[in-house]
Amino acid sequence: MSSYDVIVIGGGPGGYLAAELVAGAGKRTLLVEKEQLGGTCLNVGCIPTKSLLHSAKLYKHTTSSAAHGVTAEGASYDWPAMQSWKDGAVKTLVTGVAAMERRLGVDVVHASASLVGPGQVAIGSDIHDTEHVIIATGSAPVMPAIPGAAGNPRVVDSTGILRLVEVPERLVIIGGGVIGVEFAGLFSMLGTTTTVIELLPEILPFADADVAAAVREGMPQVDFQLGCRVLSIDEDKVAYERADGTGGTIPADVVLVAVGRRPLLEGWGATESGLDFSPAGVRVDDRMRTNLPQVWAVGDVTGRVLLAHAAYRMAEVAAANILEPHRAAADGQVMRWDTVPWAVYGEPEAAGVGLTEGQARSRGLNVVTASVPGYMSGRFVAEQGVSTPGLAKVVADRDSGRLLGFQLVGPYASEYVWGAAVALESEFTVADLRQVVVPHPTVAELVREATWALKF
Repeated sequence: MSSYDVIVIGGGPGGYLAAELVAGAGKRTLLVEKEQLGGTCLNVGCIPTKSLLHSAKLYKHTTSSAAHGVTAEGASYDWPAMQSWKDGAVKTLVTGVAAMERRLGVDVVHASASLVGPGQVAIGSDIHDTEHVIIATGSAPVMPAIPGAAGNPRVVDSTGILRLVEVPERLVIIGGGVIGVEFAGLFSMLGTTTTVIELLPEILPFADADVAAAVREGMPQVDFQLGCRVLSIDEDKVAYERADGTGGTIPADVVLVAVGRRPLLEGWGATESGLDFSPAGVRVDDRMRTNLPQVWAVGDVTGRVLLAHAAYRMAEVAAANILEPHRAAADGQVMRWDTVPWAVYGEPEAAGVGLTEGQARSRGLNVVTASVPGYMSGRFVAEQGVSTPGLAKVVADRDSGRLLGFQLVGPYASEYVWGAAVALESEFTVADLRQVVVPHPTVAELVREATWALKF
């Protein structure tokens, strides 16, 4: 039996950052991860997908650059080389995380751990005492019970599709959320005949319909079948049906099931320890406290926002409240769930932060919105022309003038959405943001243009 100040169960973004923060403040810290440090994000999520997407975008831009006065003869892609680049990026970042844990004095154990109760964690037959436990077990892909899917070698999840040894000629993606849209963009840019089947009336359900439609319009090479449910997956085709009873089958060499992720709640003592949770995740307050004293939860396992950068912020909040709770309270170290940005890294990119128009109206607010097209940005026109879909949409409260949310479609959206997040975190009004000077020409000017387009 050994004793620690803090034990972290799970080595993804929330877990490894929490361990670094508390260890860096002098707490004796143990991080337990049964697989690779970095979790889903570094190993089979954010980093590998963005590596492959970047390669696919380079290929697309190379083969479609004649309008810009650049012609490249015989451009091609090399899938094994793309995979090698991806693997190199993953290895570099995972190695960096391990080095940081060592530098800060975090003890790392690769094993399965279970929460026994407040102050105790089991690793194998050993019980470790601790003052604090941080649960960061992450999430797993949802695999619905579709007839013909189980045991079908053509059917993969978001992890399996990263391991394909060759690019498929025909790909069917079940689910039009972030994962489905990003993989649709990746493989369609490489020439794969790609179909997305989405149960809801529009893709990207966390965005307003007009914003999601702009993303879809920017992917004309992808066939989107909306408002459809999958009936079955046969050996080489997917059967689907619309609400009106019509439908059909789509041939597929690979079928990606990308209907979402779920908090990973099994195998680490959630039930046995008395922790309060539901299928939606471990219940936490805005300081990341669970119902058990000195037991905290961060990241996807909470089910609140299943994004790596949200997990980072949850880790910061938990660590601050563990280390100096009174100062953390005074400094406002809490999670503000409405100001966590999201991003879709396809072609086109999309990003957003805050409330959508629909969410704001559902809260009974007196909503005013405005959208401006991408071609209102000089840089957008210089690089994309006037026919490429793109927009910036702002949502505000008509009564107070307070900014409520932004949604963006077009190049660099993921890179400048943070400015909109700062405006929301700072509780800016429309008048406040209108006074901010933005460099010209930049696509980020669209955020400011959208606020000037609001009519009160």
